[in-house]
Amino acid sequence: MGLLYQFLGTLVISTMGINMGVIFAWPAFTITLFQTPNTTLDRPMTDTEISLFGSLSSIGALISTPSAGYMLELLGRRNCSVMNSLGLVLVWVLLVSTRNVVAVLVSVFLSGIASSVFLVGSVYISEICQESIRGGMTACNMISYGLGMLLSYLLGGFLSYDVMLYVGMSMSIAGTCCLFILKETPMHLLNKGKEKEAAQSLAFYRMWKLNSKELQDEISNMKRALNPDLGDETPEEEKLQGDIKPAAPEKLSLWKFIKKSKSTQRAFLVNMVVMTAAIFQGLVVVQIYAEPIFTEAVPTASPTLCSVMLAVTTVLAGMIAAYATDSLGRRPLMIYASLGSGISCVVLGTLMQFHWGPNWLTATFIYTFAVMYTCGAGTVPFVLMAETFLPEVKSFFSMVLVEYVWLCNFVILFIFNPLLKTLGWGPVFYVFAVICFLSSSFCVFFLPETKGLTVEEIQSRFTSKRKAPQLY
Repeated sequence: MGLLYQFLGTLVISTMGINMGVIFAWPAFTITLFQTPNTTLDRPMTDTEISLFGSLSSIGALISTPSAGYMLELLGRRNCSVMNSLGLVLVWVLLVSTRNVVAVLVSVFLSGIASSVFLVGSVYISEICQESIRGGMTACNMISYGLGMLLSYLLGGFLSYDVMLYVGMSMSIAGTCCLFILKETPMHLLNKGKEKEAAQSLAFYRMWKLNSKELQDEISNMKRALNPDLGDETPEEEKLQGDIKPAAPEKLSLWKFIKKSKSTQRAFLVNMVVMTAAIFQGLVVVQIYAEPIFTEAVPTASPTLCSVMLAVTTVLAGMIAAYATDSLGRRPLMIYASLGSGISCVVLGTLMQFHWGPNWLTATFIYTFAVMYTCGAGTVPFVLMAETFLPEVKSFFSMVLVEYVWLCNFVILFIFNPLLKTLGWGPVFYVFAVICFLSSSFCVFFLPETKGLTVEEIQSRFTSKRKAPQLY
């Protein structure tokens, strides 16, 4: 029973990811409509406007993400969630109320502005869930986005343009209303000096009594995490050994904290490399260019049906990953899933370059690649981002990493077409395979296991020289 409210809180916050997935996938089945003389808009879109229609959301995300970390600390996790969700409502309201091309482009841009739901949701979930379920619950934030995309594909295929807009708006309004029932995270309240409210929030999510020993112990642990005693060599390690000074250490500025905490620096570098792997292993390209890939790989099948099946496969794999992050661990999942992704890409490359196998085999390996990627690079980096940083710097580094993800998305999508024209489909997958193998190798030597550990214990694993941990 103690996990019930943590699970429900995760479901509620994940409605933002679902609504984000719906609006981000919405252009996929309207681009063709908007170019035709029978468009529902006041005029057909030009080629330049179509390009903007597909990319303005990424530009909006790049602009808004830097402020998200600051807003998380200023407004709190819950209020930030409500603000972002209201932004999605505004997008749908604009789409419902106008048929003007420029207004539609502005709406797409605003959807990118509201895309910090990924950052906000991950931080919120990681701060309300206990260590035993934190990985799986944080992964739900990414699963919800996949569910939203799948739902958008299905609704867009069966509903008229106007009905789809009203359904999207209704979903966003319902999700925003649900957010008001959540409580602010205990860690944020404690960081703001509201110890009584923090205890009440913690008691709510853990289903503990306010005067229970478990609650008092957890509050004490949170206080230690908020006021780390940073030494010159291995500060978090000393803290874990119980060498905590009676007097509260001086509150350091963000930059001084980062400069003094070697474990924070190492955690950030590891997160950057793993997040790079999350983008450049290539599934984002397969998802965006799903129809032309399936047209090339499986010409006898419907590319639309194959694309929907890819979305279904990704969602199901995300559910498996959510369970596996807490049962198998983050590190082995990233190592072996990246290895599996690399092997899948090698086979896919040879199939598409030399056509040595039947069409169904090519499709099978596309889906296998999607499963492997989702279980590893598609999930683990976002779990690590939410759990490896001390509260002092979590919002800042989460913001930097999410901004970096959007930048990498832009880069890989920008260079893909020239790369494809130069190399062809087969060699492109060889490039993805190399990145997958490099990712797996890096994790063997530099990624510590974080399953079931407190943030203090995780930080200690980024300090001092240590032997490579076991793979299981």
